[in-house]
Amino acid sequence: MPERVGFFNYTEAISRMELPTYLWNSFIITAPAVFLTLLFGSLIAFVVSRYSFKFNVAMLLLFTAGNLLPGQLVFIPVFKLYLQIGDWVGDRRFLYDSHWGVILIHVAFQMGFATFVLSSYMKTIPKEISESAMVDGASVWRHYWNVMLPLLRPPLASLAVLMTTWIYNDFFWALVLMSTDAKRPIISGLGGLTGEFVTDYNLLAVGAMIAAISTLIVFLVLRKQFVSGLTLGSTKG
Repeated sequence: MPERVGFFNYTEAISRMELPTYLWNSFIITAPAVFLTLLFGSLIAFVVSRYSFKFNVAMLLLFTAGNLLPGQLVFIPVFKLYLQIGDWVGDRRFLYDSHWGVILIHVAFQMGFATFVLSSYMKTIPKEISESAMVDGASVWRHYWNVMLPLLRPPLASLAVLMTTWIYNDFFWALVLMSTDAKRPIISGLGGLTGEFVTDYNLLAVGAMIAAISTLIVFLVLRKQFVSGLTLGSTKG
């Protein structure tokens, strides 16, 4: 049995680990990365599924094939590329050790999955809707923004929950592409509690509990759209 029961480990973790800073860094990385992934993924899926051209299938396969590459396989070229881009710009920390560098790598790796899911869903939407929009004189952007995008709310909500969970819980890329501890998200920040000889498991458990609350809130907010997106087409013959 514990010697005492209370919230003292939470207050100690917040003061020692700088959890508010880590949580803010996670929000700075996760929110733009999820937004850009869904935006670019929906745009590419719209072009691939609604318009027929010579390389549309090859383009879809190219974006889907990106999901087959694990980050551990390409992190050395990505690391060197970030440093080289920094040398070209004149600031070696232009992408390396910056939030935007981690955001861009998440967008690059997650956009293929988002494109595959959204394009598969768009193909189930009757083409008569797109033809009616074209007959009414809608431009390509208006066709995407006012006609197709409102119909994508269930899969977008499902992907938003999944992408938030994956990007928020990422440990690898923040560790590889960041050297300043104060800029790291909370999952990488928790790694600082694991020492070579001593590990404070109380604070580590508290930090993991606080980190899990954010993804739980996102799921509770979008749970209806998430469930409806997962069950789409389950009753069709």
